[in-house]
Amino acid sequence: MLFQYETDRLVLRICRTDEAKTVLDFYKNDKYLFEKYEPDRMPNFYTVSYQKKILKWEHSLLLKLEAVRFYVFLKDDPNTIIGTICYHRIEKSIYQSCEVGYKFASKYQHNGYAQEALRLLNDVMFNELNLHRIEAKVMPKNTASINLLEKLGFYREGLNRKCILLHNKWEDHYLYSLINPLEDF
Repeated sequence: MLFQYETDRLVLRICRTDEAKTVLDFYKNDKYLFEKYEPDRMPNFYTVSYQKKILKWEHSLLLKLEAVRFYVFLKDDPNTIIGTICYHRIEKSIYQSCEVGYKFASKYQHNGYAQEALRLLNDVMFNELNLHRIEAKVMPKNTASINLLEKLGFYREGLNRKCILLHNKWEDHYLYSLINPLEDF
């Protein structure tokens, strides 16, 4: 797996710790949008020092191939993060699977960037890591994310009832999966 990939319009890459301010700006610019769908943040989450720690931790997970987070940039603006895609719970052995999560800045939504980035990175996970299955969990009210997953060929397997604690409330999530299309069995 490489640390950077490109599409016609995008650069998808792993950020370094010296880019913590850029990562922080991405999270702060759409704080209220992102926080609707994610667990409560640590009190110091919105600091450069915390983002540096997270980037170091993510790098250590990458080295063990347990998780990888790519940040998405426009080729025309390589200094502004427009989104992030994280593949986590990467399991080898009999599972050959992972879970994907993503978020894109509100300013850049509805331009096909998420679909373009996920299509390429899903192929990387299947072809370079030889994974069999990618899963995604999405809240039933998150119709934009549901539409994205379905456009990418993810299949809704069912509802995971009260499976994620968000803002002191257990929330239902649909479970989606995408099976490696290159497999014969």
